[in-house]
Amino acid sequence: MKKVILKYLTDNITDSELEQLLLWLKKPKNLKEFQTLIKENYNLNIVYDDINEEIALQKVKRDIKNSKKPVRRLSLNLMKYAAAILIFVSAGSFFLTTDNLVDESNPIIINNNIKIGTDKATLTLENGTDIILEKGENYISGNLKSNGEDIIYKSTGKSNPNITYNYLTIPRGGQYHVKLTDETEIWLNSESRLKYPTSFVDGEERIVELVYGEAYFIVSSSTENKGSSFKVKTSIQEIEVLGTQFNVKAYNDEDYIYTTLIEGKVSIDNTSGLEILKPNQQSILNIASKEIQINTIDVSSEIAWVHGDFIFNRKPLKDIMKVLSRWYDVDVKFKDKALEDTKFFGELSKHQNIEDILTLIKSTNTINSFEINKNKILIK
Repeated sequence: MKKVILKYLTDNITDSELEQLLLWLKKPKNLKEFQTLIKENYNLNIVYDDINEEIALQKVKRDIKNSKKPVRRLSLNLMKYAAAILIFVSAGSFFLTTDNLVDESNPIIINNNIKIGTDKATLTLENGTDIILEKGENYISGNLKSNGEDIIYKSTGKSNPNITYNYLTIPRGGQYHVKLTDETEIWLNSESRLKYPTSFVDGEERIVELVYGEAYFIVSSSTENKGSSFKVKTSIQEIEVLGTQFNVKAYNDEDYIYTTLIEGKVSIDNTSGLEILKPNQQSILNIASKEIQINTIDVSSEIAWVHGDFIFNRKPLKDIMKVLSRWYDVDVKFKDKALEDTKFFGELSKHQNIEDILTLIKSTNTINSFEINKNKILIK
């Protein structure tokens, strides 16, 4: 298992080995051994003969060569189990634990009341009444039931031609899961709003609207719903699906709408044309020009938020901080604007305190320091 762990640390682990590692970590005794190994400042070169150092090093060199600015690699937690780790890869390789991330020459100023995001939402009923949904609180009304983490709508078995709508609004620092009467499941990210019918009419189109924000859909197939298709509307595009999994990101403060297909098939209509997405493809729609671009991507980074992680693949620091600001409900400013474009690879757990993440970023020497004052962060 030491070899498997070190393969993970050098980004050389296979899918089957990762599954093996996660299964092994479920035992408390193994988790303690794993944490001990992380803290023991290993020289990774001793295992490179077995894991092909040259291939790993060439991959990193290609990544850096293709970027205009240095690309940092950071990793905070293996899923939600590991201790904080930082990996540098250059001419030689080594890693640091959180025990040696503090630089006394640039002190960190913290006056912190920032909380980790959690399950919370506001449900707006058809009569306009707002219901606050919070973790640990139950709510039941009509055909819906919420336990504070999920809201589930049960089919009454009767086809009602009069459609009524509910809204589910997720604040900054929140997330929520909803299951509709057709068995479609939707995960909503921070700062998002969804409009949807409380029940569907048999044989007619099933339509929901992502008013703004980000949502991950697992859609019940049309064959299970008397052939009725499923559509997701945003401000300037319409997505039609026939049983699939996909992610839509359409925030009000961003210039693009991102639609990412995990499996199945979707068509995207943005009034200027129709585009078909295949699995592992992402459409990027320019809101201003209405132009659309289709790319083949690694979809795991786009849907990591659903599973409790953030994965950043060559993302500028300003984009990373925008994602974190929504989850931790904070405002972020940069003292030096040049820092905003520094790019990172990395995986962060959504269950970590914000100061741990910022300390990890600081240890790359990309930023000199940071200040946390209540719910405001200043990057220096």
